Amino acid sequence: MATVLLLRHGRTTANADGGLAGHRPVELDETGRAQAAAVAARLAGVPLAAVVTSPLIRCRQTLELVLPQASPTVEERLTECGYGEWEGQPLKKLAKDPLWRVVQQHPSAVVFPGGEAMAAMSARAVAAVRDWDARVTAEHGPDAIWLACSHGDVIKAIVADALGMHLDQFQRLAVDPASVTVIRYTPVRPFVLRLNDTAGALAALVPPKRRRRSSRARRADSDAPVGGGAGTGSPTVGPNPPRAAAGPDGSADRAGGGADRADGGADRTDGSAARAGGGADRAAGGVDRAAGGAGRAAGGDAVPAAPAGGDLARFAAGAEAG
Repeated sequence: MATVLLLRHGRTTANADGGLAGHRPVELDETGRAQAAAVAARLAGVPLAAVVTSPLIRCRQTLELVLPQASPTVEERLTECGYGEWEGQPLKKLAKDPLWRVVQQHPSAVVFPGGEAMAAMSARAVAAVRDWDARVTAEHGPDAIWLACSHGDVIKAIVADALGMHLDQFQRLAVDPASVTVIRYTPVRPFVLRLNDTAGALAALVPPKRRRRSSRARRADSDAPVGGGAGTGSPTVGPNPPRAAAGPDGSADRAGGGADRADGGADRTDGSAARAGGGADRAAGGVDRAAGGAGRAAGGDAVPAAPAGGDLARFAAGAEAG
């Protein structure tokens, strides 16, 4: 299936002032315009089969700077969450509202006064991306790349779905202004290739041209590489990735201390690989325990909350949002 680049709009005047924009027609500030121009350079060499956008002006302004030759299709389902009576309010004021704690800890239950349920926002956004991805794949093939410009909480909800996370955990994610998040959907599972990426070229995401592939090879597109694989520059991340490219010194690129080898297409998973998998499980458990510990501050102090709208930067001093 195709690969989607989820672009958050550049910084806005509301972000800079620490307010929650919501559906208000706030525009990019000078920083946001510079951020968008930087994304344009990062996208050089990436052929886009489709460009889709939220209807709000901050997203459309971002795309005018990122892809001035494009004619984006407006997708209403990618619009910002409807924050209702919260829109236009300072985040510092909203943080004192009892609903704020629910937004932080149980967002799937939140319905903003006069606005939208966060669960409804998540459902429409996920449906929009999956619908568009299927359409792009059908029209342009499984190696196609397309772009959607949207908003912080909307992109976080899409990523949470791709990771198999409950919406109540999506506040653990961060999506900065003008960041790029990359998801490749497959028949079995999505792969999150990049998250909140704000630097570096994106041309490595373009898959190499390949010959006609067997049905077994196509099924392998949904498989995760045991041991981590050679990287995400190729669309084939299953058991039989292409050999790593030679480096400047003639040596092959190595990941994890040794390049993965596909000898005649045969996969080898020995006892050491199984032990590595067990170690990964233990590591994952440690991460979970660490995450649990992070949720408790010493002496019972509250952990800083994720502001509605998707911004974390400068929250304590007047956060950005929207």
